[in-house]
Amino acid sequence: MTSFVKIFSSFANIIPLLILFFLSFGEMSFSYDKYSYLSFNIIHIVIFYWVLKNPEILGYGFIFLAGIVNDVVLGQPIGVSPFTFLILSGFASYTRYLTVVPSLIYDWLVFLPSIAVTNSLYYYILKIFFNFDINYFALASNTAMTFILYPIFGFLFGLLLMLINKGK
Repeated sequence: MTSFVKIFSSFANIIPLLILFFLSFGEMSFSYDKYSYLSFNIIHIVIFYWVLKNPEILGYGFIFLAGIVNDVVLGQPIGVSPFTFLILSGFASYTRYLTVVPSLIYDWLVFLPSIAVTNSLYYYILKIFFNFDINYFALASNTAMTFILYPIFGFLFGLLLMLINKGK
């Protein structure tokens, strides 16, 4: 029985990486035409949570590669997504360094400025260097929805993290 748990735990160890690349390859932006205010960035939640809780699972090289793939799939200038993904990873790493007692509420509160800065950088880089139009309402609603959904995904990823840690 314990060998099954270890095998399943080692498979569960790569699930966050599979989720990251599935979201990068899948062109899933989770935006709806009729309800544009319901769009959110689950890939940002995945990156922030796993770099914060277990940085060995998502390496910075994989995060960079997922950003390159995301730019190619979405048809955007190559390098913008990896830059913002690595900035978000930097926020998560710094938070992990400062955290004494991990808490989902504390992580959630730190996630707000992190996601606001990275979304703003993403859109401003597209505006300044590549002359893309910025919809500020879409930027604010995307940031708010991503922030609101972080605890739900954080809880689900916490269950996966417990499964991963059980096999160690």
